[in-house]
This record gives sequence, structure tokens and C-alpha cells, in this order.
Amino acid sequence: MSHTIALNFEDGVTRFVEARPGETVADASYRAGINIPLDCRDGACGTCKCRVEAGAYDGGSYIDDALTEDEAAEGLALACQAQPKSDMVVAVAASSQLCKTGRQNVETRLVSVDRLSDTTVAFSLEGGFGFLPGQYVNVQVPGTDQRRAYSFSSAPGSDRLSFLVRDIPGGLMSGFLRDRAEPGMPIGFSGPEGSFYLREVKRPLLFLAGGTGLAPFLSMLGRLAEAGTGGHPVHLVYGVTSDADLVAVDRLEDFAARIPGFSFATTVVADDSAHPRKGYVTRHIEAGQLHGGEVDVYLCGPPPMVDAVRGWLGEQGVTPASFHYEKFSPSAPADASRWQAA
Repeated sequence: MSHTIALNFEDGVTRFVEARPGETVADASYRAGINIPLDCRDGACGTCKCRVEAGAYDGGSYIDDALTEDEAAEGLALACQAQPKSDMVVAVAASSQLCKTGRQNVETRLVSVDRLSDTTVAFSLEGGFGFLPGQYVNVQVPGTDQRRAYSFSSAPGSDRLSFLVRDIPGGLMSGFLRDRAEPGMPIGFSGPEGSFYLREVKRPLLFLAGGTGLAPFLSMLGRLAEAGTGGHPVHLVYGVTSDADLVAVDRLEDFAARIPGFSFATTVVADDSAHPRKGYVTRHIEAGQLHGGEVDVYLCGPPPMVDAVRGWLGEQGVTPASFHYEKFSPSAPADASRWQAA
């Protein structure tokens, strides 16, 4: 039985390869023309050391100088020895350029455009493209040479690739979607990219979303609805500026019905809002949802929100077991609109 390996490179590029029965991570990569770091192929030098972020595998044979017991216990493996026993996510300690690969360029077609509110538009493209839940692609605005970065709001494996866009007056992509878009129009993108993606669930999860930063969490929740949470609780706090910005609540309600242990809260900042909860997301994080630091925190929103949450966590004296965040600017070009940190 073959297994899919997601290779995540240091520059945020992700490529997917298929490992045949008996193949190692290195075998599958090189067969696909992706030259990940490699030297001896015998488990002796440690050149191909990588981090397995998800999936089961046989670590193979190697000497302690190449990979120590402590390193193996922490999830490190040798690509020349590790044989997948399931689908895997592997972090490669090199850039995609160094490994002689790069972003995939895809040509597809527009399926639909849906106005969710006065400020938010959703659009969908034909599917059949691999990515990790939480990642993004750079979409070319039809009729221009400009690209904009958007996180998937659909789960991997969906027959449609869906995205959320803030409708900005004068915005290049939002103007296209509002005024010229028609189903069937060709549209291209490159990717997937980003180190902001759902890791293997090992402890409780706290998701914090701001505005259209909800999109990657919808993708993550779609994956959790299929794969489960391992019995760990998952809580989402979704904050927006105004009532009109609050969208996709029906999808969150559906996930709450489908995912055991999932709960969510919404909040609106505007003082004149009719929403029952006001203020920033930090105002609506309960102490118990931090689990004394034994929690994985995922945060996606505008830069001021991300910085505020990071500062707030410090004030609480809580250091999460892991903290993954993505800042975004809804109007910036693709090459300037995403910053990731794991």
C-alpha cells in the first residue's frame, strides 16, 4: 500500500510525494525529482535527518552518531531509513530551492462566488489539489499580473477549493469577484505554502481567529471532523470588528455537532454591536482553556491581533506546549501578505 508524504521545506513550500511499499522517505522524494539532503543512504552520517510531524513509520537501522535515542524520541528520523506506515508530514531541514523543487503552478477554473456579508466574499475553485489544513496558496487575479495569498477554508480532499476574502473598496481580488467573476473562468495559483498548519493532535487545542483569519480553522476543523481529535477538547474563539464581519457561523455550528469536544465563541469589537459578546478574543479565553500550558495554540489574524495575543499570554504567565501563528494583511500582495512562525 502506498502512502502520501508531505515534505515541508524551510521556506514554507510544501510538496507531496507518494511512497511505494518498502520505499523510504528519501527513495520516494528522489523518485519524484526532489533532492532532499542525503549522503550515505546507510543511516551512518545523519545528513538526511528530518522531523516527522505526523504519521507512523519504521525508523529503520542506523548508528547512534547519526541519530541518538533522544532525537528519535523527539520525532526526528533519517529519511534514508524511515519507511512510512501511514501518510506522513515531514519537515525537511533545507529550502525547496536547495532541494531543486519549488512551488507548484496550477491552472483551474472558478466554480462559484458567494457573498457571505457586506464585507466578506467566498469563492471556490475546482479541486484535486493536495495541501495541509491551514496552508495557503497565491492566487493570480484574472486579467492582471498580481497575486494574492489566501488560506484554504475547505478541508484537504474536498472536490472544491474554497477561500474567504474580505471585500475591500478598491481591492484587486475583491473587485474582480464583485464585478467580473463568472463560473468557469480560468484562474491560476501557486503553492501550497506556509508553516501554519494543523499538526498531529496530542493535547487540547485552542484556536484563535480574527476576521477572514477564520479560513484556515475551517479547513482544520474539516480535517478534525474526519480524523477525530483523539479525545482532546478543541475550542475556537472567533473575533471580528463589526457585526457584518461575522460569517460562517453556521459552519461552526455544524462542526460543533460533528466533532466531539469542539466548542466555539464569537465576539465583536465594535461598541455599537448587537452581539452578546464584545471585545477582543483575549477577553473571552477562559483560564481552563489554557490547560495550565498543556495546550497547542493556533492563532491567525491581522498583525495587531497576533501581537496582542502573544503579549497577553505572556501576562498570564502561560507558555503553551506549542504556539503556531500566522499574521496576514488582507490587502497586501502575495509576496508580502503572510508571515509564519511555528
